Order: sequence, then C-alpha cells, then structure tokens
Amino acid sequence: MYRNTFYATHPKAMDGASNAALREMYLIDDLFAPGELRLNYVHQERMIVGGAAPLKSALRLPSQDNSAPFLERRELGVINIGTGLGVVSVDGVAHEVGPLDALYIGMGAREVAFRNVAPGPARFYLASTPAHAAHPTQLLSRSAARPLKRGEAEGANERLIYQYIAPQSCGSAQLMMGLTLLKSGNVWNTLPPHTHERRSEVYFYFDMAPDKPLFHIMGRDDETRHIVVRNEQAVICPPWSLHMGVGAAAYAFIWAMGGENLDYDDMQSVDLSQLG
Repeated sequence: MYRNTFYATHPKAMDGASNAALREMYLIDDLFAPGELRLNYVHQERMIVGGAAPLKSALRLPSQDNSAPFLERRELGVINIGTGLGVVSVDGVAHEVGPLDALYIGMGAREVAFRNVAPGPARFYLASTPAHAAHPTQLLSRSAARPLKRGEAEGANERLIYQYIAPQSCGSAQLMMGLTLLKSGNVWNTLPPHTHERRSEVYFYFDMAPDKPLFHIMGRDDETRHIVVRNEQAVICPPWSLHMGVGAAAYAFIWAMGGENLDYDDMQSVDLSQLG
C-alpha cells in the first residue's frame, strides 16, 4: 500500500551520516507517476504524503490494511499542482479543484477519487494526519485566499504564503497545510529558519527547472546539514531540526504539519548568526 516507510529519527542519527544516508532517512522522491496514486508513510505524527496523477481513469484512495476506509480515523489535504482542472469526488460529491487550489477532506469520508479533466493535466499532492474529530470537507481556492506577504527582495526571500488549512480558513483536527510561492528573483524560503518542538513538517518542492536544484538545510543550529532537492521531491522536517532552503531560481513549495496544536506561529526561530 505504501511505497516507502520513513521511521522517526533521533538528532544523533545525523552524526557522521553520509549524503546517501540523509536522503534515505528524510527525502521522499518519485511521488508522481502517470496513472498512479503513490503513498508514503512517515512515522513522525504518522503523516502520509503522496501524489495522484490520474489519466483517463479515476484513482481512488485505498482502504487501510484492515479494510477500513482510508479516512476512518484520518483527515486529508489535497493541492492540485497540475496546470489543468481536476475533480476530487468525496462520497459521490464532486469538487472541482483548479491549479494551486486546495481541498480539505474530513475524517469519516468513505470514498475519495481523483480525476483528470481534459486537456489537463491535474496532479494532486496529498498530506494526511490522524484525526480525533470530523470537520466538513471544504474547497479552498487560491483566488479567494489572502496570502501573507513575507520577506523582501533585498534578502532574496520575498514570498507569498497561502494558509489553506489553518484555523482562520478551514477547520481541522491537527493538519495544517499551505502553499508558498517565491517571487521571481528570490531564492530563500523560511527566513529566519526555525524549529517546531510540538509539530513535525514535510516540505514538498515543485515548479523547479531540471537544472535548477535546491539546497534544503536542516539539522541542529550548531551543526547544519543539507540535502540537494530536485523538482517534486519532499523533505521530512523532524521537530528537532531547523529547516530552510535556497534554490538556484524561484520555486514553490507546499508545507504540511501535524502535531499537538494549530498555532501557525508556534515555532522557535533561529538567528542566522547562530548557525554552525
């Protein structure tokens, strides 16, 4: 059912780890394949992340291993990263999800299907966390969202943050999810870097040219490491690890978090002068 399983790690797991070992522990690749739905299990907050790339036939969320519906005790966030319109059907109700629009699906939904609308393509990035309460399914369009403006051109980190699944816009049990778009000429994200002691996060990077990789910086503030990331790859951000990235050109990324609260500003900022 799951393409890969990523187990939770201790900070010391990074000590002396090779680049290959870091990628094995924290990098999620091959999220999308034409005509497939691919899922990965991340033990931190028991998140599931994946991608659905439907062609002519609809792709359906599988049942759990015990045959229970996938969302029996889970909630799901969906963002269409494709260039065309897609449809997500939730228990027979169709929701049109345009490019960079989002859909929240609450706990208890029994059947979820992803469909492409010609000429497409629609491609759906998925993030799911366990849930303790049911919240209504809700379409969250980019055109109706009010992005947060952060950064400045002088620091090469001017960006727009769309808080799709967050308390002010959409009810959820623990999932928070949104989209960050860097303005042309800007390459840094999430400055200053920070950690989330009470949440875990996954960054999914996309809209990157093949020859324009990104360096995702992580680890403790006194001993940072980096992972080279390419288009449509994701990085797991443990609670103890700072996270930020710098690309060779502007890009976009989706952030998804799970944890014990829904406070977007609950983070521990790290001064750049402290980095080692």
